[in-house]
Amino acid sequence: MSTDKITTEEVSILQLSDSFFPTGMYATSNGLEALFYAKKIKHPNELRNIIKVYLEHQIGPTDCAALGNSYEYVKKNDLKGVIKVDQITFSMKLIQEIRDTSARAGTQLLKCLGYFIADNELLNKYQHCIKNRQAYGVYPVALAIASSSLNISKRKAGLMMIYAFLVSMVGAALRLGMLQHFDGQKIIHELKPDIVEIVNSNIDRPITGMWQFAPGLDIFQIAHERMSSKMFIT
Repeated sequence: MSTDKITTEEVSILQLSDSFFPTGMYATSNGLEALFYAKKIKHPNELRNIIKVYLEHQIGPTDCAALGNSYEYVKKNDLKGVIKVDQITFSMKLIQEIRDTSARAGTQLLKCLGYFIADNELLNKYQHCIKNRQAYGVYPVALAIASSSLNISKRKAGLMMIYAFLVSMVGAALRLGMLQHFDGQKIIHELKPDIVEIVNSNIDRPITGMWQFAPGLDIFQIAHERMSSKMFIT
């Protein structure tokens, strides 16, 4: 007889990582829309390789590291530490559209979380700092607070964030008509080892070691920001 039992932590992971959760992440393409209209992607393998660059050179060493550091500060009830990570993360996002979207998704996550977890002191103080413009509410920091509040472990929170980003990119590609559903699932499957490596390599990265470098992607994110008509907010 199996002794495995489902925990509320596992259910919370499903809740936060589901596109049904109202953060607005489903409306982002992270510059993929600009790449599509520039006809820079012609094959699913090219999309997979671009997503891998995003994960390895932007999301992993910046957002995943920010989540990990924030999580540790949350556990210590260290609001100043949380705000420090928030400000550093916001400053490292070079494109305004990307910065604003991260802050918007994070604050929306906190707002929804506060609706059913009203007695979290650090959450309430952090939201107060956002309201007073002492913090921005970037998504990785907000997710760290949400994960800690729901007893989701730090590594599982990192896995949840990286996987959600991957799915949002594949979903954007599907809506743009760049690939079919089976192709999208194949990309997700092929990137599973990369997801594991990215989380393990970055979730414990010190705040002084946070970095990002993907100038080619930055250029297309800027191009998307300047588009007069677009489907996605990034």
